[in-house]
Amino acid sequence: MDQDKFNMSIRKFLKEVGVTSQQRIEQAVRDAGLDEGRIRLRVRLTADGLGLDHVVEGTIELD
Repeated sequence: MDQDKFNMSIRKFLKEVGVTSQQRIEQAVRDAGLDEGRIRLRVRLTADGLGLDHVVEGTIELD
């Protein structure tokens, strides 16, 4: 395995996940008309053939 190529591929994927996730969250908040409070979020990362099932949970403050 080319470790550098693997690392760059992971970084590219995670950048896309981060950017598109932020856009979706912002749009959902606007569509819901929210401007205060908290939003609980959960992200699940799975990988076919690897047995990977990783969950990240967090809170975003709106005010």
